[in-house]
Amino acid sequence: MSTSAHNAANARNTLGQPTANGTKAKTALVPTNNVTTMEGLTVRTRIDPTLTVDDVMKQLCISLEIKQPPSSFALRDETDELVTNDNLRKKIKNKVNLKLVNAPAREARETAEKLGNRSDRNLRLTLFSLHKFIRHRRRDFAREFLDHNGLNELVDVIFNTHGNTLAYALTAMQNLMELEYGWETLTDAFILRVVQILSSPQSLINVVFEQMRKERGLLETVVNRLGSADTAMAQYSMMLINSLLSHASDARWEEFISELERLNVRKAVVRLMSLHTIEDLTSCILDFQANIVRVTYRKKTTIVDPEAEEAHATALNVIWAHSKLEQEVDEKGEVLKWRKLGFETEDIVQEFSEVGLLGLECLKRFVESDPDFSKLSRPAERRCPLAKASNEVVELLSEHWAIFAPGYSTSTTFQPFFLDFHKVHSLATHFFMRMWSESGAATDDFTRVVALVRSQVKVALRRENVRPWHEVEQEFMECEYRAVRDRQMKELELEDDLLSKVPVRNLRAKLYKESYEFVRQQRIQCLLQGAWFVNAIPQSSPRDAARRPHRPWRFMRLDTGLKYLHYVDSAIKFPVRNGLEDLPERIDISMISEIATNTCAPPPNILRDHSDPHVASPLSFSLLNQSRWADWTDGLNMLRRDGGHVASKETAGFVQALTEIGLKIKLLDLSGEMVEIPSGLVSGPPPLNTDFFFSDL
Repeated sequence: MSTSAHNAANARNTLGQPTANGTKAKTALVPTNNVTTMEGLTVRTRIDPTLTVDDVMKQLCISLEIKQPPSSFALRDETDELVTNDNLRKKIKNKVNLKLVNAPAREARETAEKLGNRSDRNLRLTLFSLHKFIRHRRRDFAREFLDHNGLNELVDVIFNTHGNTLAYALTAMQNLMELEYGWETLTDAFILRVVQILSSPQSLINVVFEQMRKERGLLETVVNRLGSADTAMAQYSMMLINSLLSHASDARWEEFISELERLNVRKAVVRLMSLHTIEDLTSCILDFQANIVRVTYRKKTTIVDPEAEEAHATALNVIWAHSKLEQEVDEKGEVLKWRKLGFETEDIVQEFSEVGLLGLECLKRFVESDPDFSKLSRPAERRCPLAKASNEVVELLSEHWAIFAPGYSTSTTFQPFFLDFHKVHSLATHFFMRMWSESGAATDDFTRVVALVRSQVKVALRRENVRPWHEVEQEFMECEYRAVRDRQMKELELEDDLLSKVPVRNLRAKLYKESYEFVRQQRIQCLLQGAWFVNAIPQSSPRDAARRPHRPWRFMRLDTGLKYLHYVDSAIKFPVRNGLEDLPERIDISMISEIATNTCAPPPNILRDHSDPHVASPLSFSLLNQSRWADWTDGLNMLRRDGGHVASKETAGFVQALTEIGLKIKLLDLSGEMVEIPSGLVSGPPPLNTDFFFSDL
């Protein structure tokens, strides 16, 4: 850029004051803004706040005698924030020091050209700048970068570099792919290359791609890293697994979940839960827990159809083979098979209609782990209906862990027993059979035994986040019938037996979802209103801890489309107008993969109960008020595409309280009218033909 030092030093006039004929002229007024050129010269200028940025750039280029097009340049403040039409007026009013720089489009063109020059010794610096430009200058830069063959050049770099240079290139690619462009031009060869990089035991890079399944051993590598002594490595692996769980396509979902189960990923996460230095991983683990709730619900609502699904038919064959029973014909000439195992009918699809694939898997695991069916030889009227009992235990555990709907998880603590669902199911089903035997139960006593098991489930699985596994086993295996019965009778004195009926349990599940959605909307409303927060302070040294940030305050507000979180950093609090005009920066909600807490130091003169140092992310902000903590941490989590997890006991308590209050109100309506609620609803036989219609009454 060429300029005259004499003219630059004397460019002290207002840019853009209108003259009588409507053109822009320069009039001598007191300068208020300093503009630093790319050569380091400082120009004191008063800028008309009614101008657009394009007009300001034209006037600056004229004043500084710059021969290149004004579109090649842009203005940024001292913090490198781009001056736009939205924030120009505020920067003029606050007399912010500005600097003349290359426009994002020009930066993108030059960066793409540098990537094409393999002899450039500064390739690593170019890549480092690239990932920063994409992250902070976003769409204008990215669009120009792509238009100038930047993507192909970046892919070529990834194929032909290694070490830190490769890491910078992959980070730039990840940032680029977070933007809303079509990536169908990326070849399978490129994706496989990234998978191979990820599969390397020496690789510490965390990037997500859909075709990872092509590389043998990839998931083994990721799961093995969960046991790493390096907390950051374990955290990145958890984030990768969570991302895959959240975004796995329907076509690959079952295959991926089966592979994770084969690799015992749940056991690896339970091991992480037991570590003492777990704080950095808490958010990731709770996200994983919420993802497994969604996986469990999906299995529970997947219809068992042995005619259409070969895997379902295979599972049923395994169950029947382990039962060592013989198929017969009853007195009506009908096949007697599944009823001998404890189902009420031979319609296997209907029998699993309430518990779905989850029930089928639990029964299969049960008979494979301990196929003791000696009690099946008892007379039919005294025989424990094993299959029906297994399904009922699935329902009880689903009720206990609130497996009511996808995206609804209100647990704020670790649930290691939940992650071992099948083992708990096996223990509880054995307990069911033992209670049946010790109480001398008959067919009509099924509901009574279910009540005993429900009571024991609550006791055995209490305080799940702190109790050892052996205590759970002891509760189920050693507790005597008389003790369980006495405790359950005392519980009945405190609660109505009505609550255990199937229609009431279904009603509670429905009200739970409604309550969750009500609280979710309330939290989101708080985000729409916006609030001031204290900016996070990196605490890497005692000197840093005492230093107050240049802009200690941040105002944040969600847009009405629920797509972006807009914010502004400021030295002081100021009245923020409605809308988004005062909030120039934004975060794309769809890009949020984790809401982490306890990640930064407190502001000066704020006491904490410990003094562990934290390094704050640029996106960190302080939440010191308990109510606002619940509003914002849970509100942001509830906005995430995968639903996230509830982080505060306050939000979880609201959902549970609203559910119970709603349930009691509904039951008061029924009990006031003396309506009898059946234990279950039995549908009649289907019509023999279609020659019928529904009356209008």
